[in-house]
Amino acid sequence: MDLEKAQNRIIDFIRDKTDRAGVSGAVVGISGGIDSALTATLSVKALGKDRVLGIHMPESSLTLASDSEDARTLADWLGIEYRTIDISGIISAFMAAVPGSESSDRLTKGNLKARTRMSLLYFHANQLNRMVMGTGNKTEILLGYYTKYGDGGVDLEPIGGLYKTEVWELSRRLGIPEPLITKKPSAGLWAGQTDEAELGISYVKVDEVLRMIEDGLEPEKILNRTGVSAEQLSSVVQRIERNEHKRKAPPVPELR
Repeated sequence: MDLEKAQNRIIDFIRDKTDRAGVSGAVVGISGGIDSALTATLSVKALGKDRVLGIHMPESSLTLASDSEDARTLADWLGIEYRTIDISGIISAFMAAVPGSESSDRLTKGNLKARTRMSLLYFHANQLNRMVMGTGNKTEILLGYYTKYGDGGVDLEPIGGLYKTEVWELSRRLGIPEPLITKKPSAGLWAGQTDEAELGISYVKVDEVLRMIEDGLEPEKILNRTGVSAEQLSSVVQRIERNEHKRKAPPVPELR
């Protein structure tokens, strides 16, 4: 991919979509990770720093101090308005209001956190007449590796056409602080969670596989060219198929 051309197209995309919507700017959830860092950076290039609000939404008992520090570092580097909202109290109140909620599994609780963050972003977007910028990359979108109506609940997906490995490349090109690029990707929804451990495959390898699937290569050729295991390839394909519903509008029955 021509990264300079991709960068300019994303900037034009953000500018065009916000102009057409008649909004005054963008709201970006800043986690301390590279996807949100790149999204915020491109939003600033498209709209200017005064029209971008960064919101960091840690959970005090879980979010690493280094993630909060990286989020603040990014906001200072970009010169954007920055707010921190601890979601712990919101999650606790929700759980207290729902009988038997404490017995729920970690995925259910993790999705609740993602949807809480989405609600906070939209509260600010509505209040300020702005759009919520999604931080999902192409790898995550194809795999359905995000929470439906959580981090998938956004107005625009500026980096949705970039594979994760391209996110790293473009971030280096733009001079985003290196610690954000080199840290292990994590949604931070439970202790010790990392994206690659949960996926069972590295982003470098899964991007290779996804490109070949998009090119229509047969499974045997993909296995031979990438060196991934049959189990890993099967897992990727299953994720794409199983999570197709996340990439489409809710189905409506045909009545006429």
